[in-house]
Amino acid sequence: MALQDFLARLVCCCPIPSAAAGVSLLLATALASQPSRTADEEWRRSKPDVVVYLPRDGEQHDGDNEMLIVFPAAQGDELVGMWTQSSVEGRGDNRIMLARSSDGVTWSEPVKVVGTSPGTNEPQASWAVPVVVRSGRIYLFYIREQKPQAEDRQVSGGLGVVYSDDTGHTWRPGPDLAVPRNRFDDPDPTVPKKFWFWTSAVRDRKGRWLLGYTQVTSTKVRPKPAKEWPHADTRCAFIRFENLDEAAGPGEIRATWLPTDREGLEVPNKLYPEISTCQEPGTVLLPDGRLLVVMRTFTGHPYYSVSDDDGAAWRKPEPLCYRDGSEKVKHPISPCPLFRLADGRFLLVFHNNDGTLGSHSQWKKRWTTNEANHIRRPTFIALGEFRPEAHQPIWFSPPQEILDTGGVIVGPKRTAEVGTYPSLTEWRGRRTLWYPDRKYYLLGKHLPDALLSEMPVPR
Repeated sequence: MALQDFLARLVCCCPIPSAAAGVSLLLATALASQPSRTADEEWRRSKPDVVVYLPRDGEQHDGDNEMLIVFPAAQGDELVGMWTQSSVEGRGDNRIMLARSSDGVTWSEPVKVVGTSPGTNEPQASWAVPVVVRSGRIYLFYIREQKPQAEDRQVSGGLGVVYSDDTGHTWRPGPDLAVPRNRFDDPDPTVPKKFWFWTSAVRDRKGRWLLGYTQVTSTKVRPKPAKEWPHADTRCAFIRFENLDEAAGPGEIRATWLPTDREGLEVPNKLYPEISTCQEPGTVLLPDGRLLVVMRTFTGHPYYSVSDDDGAAWRKPEPLCYRDGSEKVKHPISPCPLFRLADGRFLLVFHNNDGTLGSHSQWKKRWTTNEANHIRRPTFIALGEFRPEAHQPIWFSPPQEILDTGGVIVGPKRTAEVGTYPSLTEWRGRRTLWYPDRKYYLLGKHLPDALLSEMPVPR
């Protein structure tokens, strides 16, 4: 048995928290002393088809790589990949990186677009979402760190924007977009809003871009009922860019903050129902023009909602099921993306457990380790089809496992998760899920038609 495999198993079964912490440190030291094992072998564990980036750590401070968004450049002649990189998640040195590929297989060395350069105190740039408008211009929206800093620096700041007219080779900064405040923000108006993006923006039926985000309530307004990170009051909301295709630059962008009928979509936390834990909205446009959003929650299931007025108002969120009247989809506190495919079908990416996996569980009242690092695996997909007369407009096939790490811990965050914060492309006849593996390696997995043909959707 490999040394890191043995140590990872020892961490998982160690009954004494202090001893487990010591073993975790030993594991991290062992991995750091085996760069050939990490670089040459461990990234293969999830059986990827493509390598976008393998971290080198050391002076690069690149041990955390997440929220990988890959998309075709304006003319479709190359793929561009963007992600948030840091030494360790939450360390305070987030930056946005970019790499490109002309064949979807070989990727360039990444370059920094905006954010903290290694070894500096430059402001962070986090959770960037690129949007390619009709002219080919790329707008990059991100959380720009501001002072005074709120309680969590990487989700606290302004709505920063940079843009490129040459497929991301050069970038120009624009003024921050105005961010309205509400009753969930810090009472001190000088303290920035707490919010974050994830996944791509989508067009609504009128062609306007819609970007979902998570708002975090200031603990001055609503204290956390427990210290574990999932138990913060959160809700999902949206930004609609009214004129992104026509705007002359960031200063001309008009935005509407949605929904207008309430202050965000809420789902009661199962352990602490006095707060809402509703996060990371992934939105798709349905064939009939309605919008459907899937969100992560602390209930053991993803929830969904539907809007028939372009996001101004939404149904009360409900648990996502495989079809009307069926069992609920199981999923822990983890992103749960839903992608619309070119042929009109949909693809759901999830973990198919309700927050408990082996000895690890998000339902423990006291976490002696970050339980989410161990329950965000394996990664499953389910194929979805539109059912216009159904209450839940998308019905899904049974789940199919596509990725796993076997629970082996890698990287400075010491996580075993896989497939969290991915993206999907259908380019040159090939469908690829682009995913972070343990928030460390950046990889790609092909999803051929033959695989999807074995996933029947109920009628």
